Amino acid sequence: QEWKNTFATWDPQDFCNISKVVLPTDTYWSPPIFILERVNGQNSNLDYMAVMHNGSFNSTQAFQVTLTCSLMILKFPFDTQTCNLSVASFLYPAVTDLVMKTRRTPAEMMKDSQSYFLTDGEWKFTNLSIIEYIEELGDGEFSVVTYLISMERQPTLYILNLILPTCALYLLDMAVLFGPSSLEDKISFQIAIILGSSMLAVILNNILPTSSNKPPVIGTH
Repeated sequence: QEWKNTFATWDPQDFCNISKVVLPTDTYWSPPIFILERVNGQNSNLDYMAVMHNGSFNSTQAFQVTLTCSLMILKFPFDTQTCNLSVASFLYPAVTDLVMKTRRTPAEMMKDSQSYFLTDGEWKFTNLSIIEYIEELGDGEFSVVTYLISMERQPTLYILNLILPTCALYLLDMAVLFGPSSLEDKISFQIAIILGSSMLAVILNNILPTSSNKPPVIGTH
């Protein structure tokens, strides 16, 4: 966060050329910021902020949060999810007191975010966009900044463990059905295929996401 306080200025020449000081966060007023989609989180212990001689305040705090996000898994495991992270302050109206603006462009934040994101996991960070708007709540209007985070699922693991074995069972089923083997052999093969399909159904039930209104296409087939 970065803001200005015109009552906290000084001339560096009068104070041994000191143009910057670091103070505890509770020393001066700081804007209360809330994350609307937050359900859980852990704040850092870095409760300090930098004060410049021209009245500029800079407070940087790293914290880990858990957010709510509506998943669309119709195309699982080839899906792309977009989650929102909305930052707002509903204590100060945007018209008279507090207006929030982003200091960097979405391209700059996208570049920095990709350097911190672990690309060897299940998800691939693909896009980041920013929306600044005014939210009407009751009789007041408040400033809100929303970050739209898009992530693409890496389907390699699901292809190897689910899709390829399922296709192999279907091909084996057709080969046994139209093959020249006897009835007893066909029955034995069909029982083995049913057992294999049951195991794949258990695996599918364990790995398919459940937090979605529409079931994935792969689960219905």
